[in-house]
Order: sequence, then structure tokens, then C-alpha cells
Amino acid sequence: MKKSVATVALSLGLGLGATAAFADCGDVTIASMNWQSAEVLAALDAIILSEGYGCNATVITGDTVPTITSMVERGQPDVAPEGWIDLVPEVIARGTEEGRLVKGALALSDGAVQGWWIPKYLADANPDIKTIDDALAHPELFPDSEDPSKGAVFNGPQGWGGTVVTTQLFKAYGGEEKGFKLIDTGSAAGLDGSIARAYENKQGWVGYYWAPTALLGKYEMVKLDHGVPYDAEAWTACNANADCAYPQKNDWPGDTVQTIMTSKFAESAPAEVKAYLDTRSWSNATVNGLMAWMTDNQATGDDGARHFLKENEEIWTKWVSPEAAEKIKAAL
Repeated sequence: MKKSVATVALSLGLGLGATAAFADCGDVTIASMNWQSAEVLAALDAIILSEGYGCNATVITGDTVPTITSMVERGQPDVAPEGWIDLVPEVIARGTEEGRLVKGALALSDGAVQGWWIPKYLADANPDIKTIDDALAHPELFPDSEDPSKGAVFNGPQGWGGTVVTTQLFKAYGGEEKGFKLIDTGSAAGLDGSIARAYENKQGWVGYYWAPTALLGKYEMVKLDHGVPYDAEAWTACNANADCAYPQKNDWPGDTVQTIMTSKFAESAPAEVKAYLDTRSWSNATVNGLMAWMTDNQATGDDGARHFLKENEEIWTKWVSPEAAEKIKAAL
């Protein structure tokens, strides 16, 4: 994941009218987490709040736990655009119950997604493969490079939560009994490389991945259905627990990714600024494509945000007032 720049200050002098708006909005601190999608969303918010609404927006680096904890305990930063709230449920609950935090728009309209995926070209050629069970019924479509008589399910590196879950799901769905091997890719680069090689050679591939990511913006993949509903108790006790010997089939829950504001900021910000942060939301497909562009062009979050604004006017103009939209277009 790309590190964000330490501080980015953005402002636009637009005469006396803008000076009044600037005074109304004042200083805003925006947390940029240390991964690509959060970096570009923080930069996007900084540009829109500065150029569109006259705020003095400053982007600072952060990470999920320390940033949201600081918002609860210290009232800073003002905004966390991409808050993975399911990772810190106790902190979020305490902050909202004590009136210190306010939830804004869903940063990802369709939530963060984890699960098992196959390439779209393989899904198109085999329309009967829709679930994990369907894929595991065809080891010949996903041959292991070292032992083609076996199928291969690619896992993430050790230390990832998704790696534990995939290992447990492999047991639950009977992967070994159905002729598959679980492949340890060793690193994030190894996992990415396995997908890239499969795509470039139009070979079969099935395994763990997640969204939003630049890689899924470059290589179109189809997420397999788990074939069963989500069971929260079983998930916690067994699917996410490496020590559970007999995991069961289960669906992979999505992660809620939401914009978080301090109550102080939410109450003092101009109504149009608050309305923007309550509205601004984009999909995994949009973010995947944007991050793929950023990766290919070695772009910063600010570069990505400006590229998005120039190329996706039909999306972002729905988030802002007509007056703010005109100011942003003029600034670009």
C-alpha cells in the first residue's frame, strides 16, 4: 500500500465571496490512511472542501485504530474519510454513545469485499461455475503448476486474517478431498503475481482476494458465491479461528467502510460541507479503476483525485452543490 504524503494544504483565493465562505468553513483536518484507496479519497475530500467550499483543508497521515481513537479522545482529526469501522467496533460504539463521533456517508457504497475469485474469462467460458462448490468440482480447470493432476487454491501470505479464513474455508468445503491443494503465495506480491500470470496466459485461477484494489481494476475477476448465508457465531468461533478443527461452510461478511467525523466538526461545519460528507460515496468498481490508473502512472493521492475529478464529472457533481461544482471545475 502506498504511503500518503505527510501534509497537503489546499486553498483557492476567489475574492471577497470566497473569503466569507473560507471564514465560515475554517480549518479542517482530514486523515489519510496508509493505503491507496484511503489516500486518494482523503485527497479528493481536501480538494472538494477547499476549492468548492472555501475550507482550509489539511491532510494528515493516520491509520484506522490510532486515528479513530484520537478522534474520540482528542477530537482530532476532524474527518476520517475511509473508516473501516468493523475493525474497531468498540471504539466506534464508545464514540457514538458518548456523542464524540458522527457517521457520514458510506465511503464504499457496496462495502469492502473479501472472498474467493476466478477470472472473468473463465467465468464466461464456464457459466455453471458460480459458487465455491462449483469451482471445487472442477480441479482440471485450476491446475497446480507443480502437480497438474491437482487443482490449486491460492491463499494470501501468513499473518493476514484473510489467509486464516481461506484456510478454514478450504477445510469446510472439502478442498483436499476434491483434489485441490492450498497454495501459500508467501507475500502480497506473490498473490498478485499469481493472478497476473494467470490472466496473461488465460489460465485457470481460484483463490483469495479483496476489493477495492488496483489489481482488480486491471484484471477483471468474478467473486464466487459461498452458497450459504452468513452465520456470525460460526464465523467468529471457527471460520476466523485457526485453532478450530472443524469449520463449516459460511459466507464472508462484507466490511462497512464509512466516513467518520468528530461531533464538534459535524456541528460547526457549514450545512453544505456536512451534506457533502453525508453524500459522497463511490463503488468498488470506480475505486478499482482509479487505483489501477494510479498504479500504472505512479500517481500520488492528489494526482489520482484530480484525475478522477476530470474524468468522472457525472459522478462527483451529484455530491456537491451547483455553485461548488462550478468552482471545482474552474480550479481544475
